[in-house]
Amino acid sequence: MKLLLSLIILLGSLTIAPPKVNNFRLKNLDNRFVDYKSIKGDQFTVIDFWATWCKPCIKSIPKLVELSDEFKSEGVNFVGISIDGPRNLAKVKPFARSLGVNYPVLLDTNSEIMGKLGVQAVPSLLIINSNDEIVYFHEGYKPGEEVAIRKEILKLLGE
Repeated sequence: MKLLLSLIILLGSLTIAPPKVNNFRLKNLDNRFVDYKSIKGDQFTVIDFWATWCKPCIKSIPKLVELSDEFKSEGVNFVGISIDGPRNLAKVKPFARSLGVNYPVLLDTNSEIMGKLGVQAVPSLLIINSNDEIVYFHEGYKPGEEVAIRKEILKLLGE
C-alpha cells in the first residue's frame, strides 16, 4: 500500500513539458529557404497553417494580420504556413497579397512540418514561446475567435 501511495504521489508531481518546435527550413514566397529561427519572435511566435482552398482561412487571415500589427512591437512575430500542394502553388503569393499578409509566409507543400507539429487540419494556429515550446493550439476558425486569440497572447505576455 505504501508503495502504491508513493507511486501516486510521484506521478502526481511530474510535470509534462509542452511539445517543442525544432528549427525547420521551408521556402518562402520568393522561393528562398528560410529557417524558423531567423523569423521567430523574441517573446512568442504565432504560426498559422492555412491553404488557399480553405474557406475559414480566408476569414481568419485578415484578423491575424490585424493581430500581427498590434503585437509586433511586443516581440510577437506571426508566420503563415501554406500547405497548398504543387498544383496550387502559383496561387499562394497572390492569395496572401490579396488578404494583406505582411508577415512571412512559408510553403509546406508536402505537409512535412504540419505533420511534425501534430497539425491535422487548416486553419490551425500555434503560439510558441521563446523556448520553442508550443503553449497554445487552436484548430479551425469561426468569426470572433480572434478575440480569444488576442486574449491568449495578452495573457502569455503578462506571465
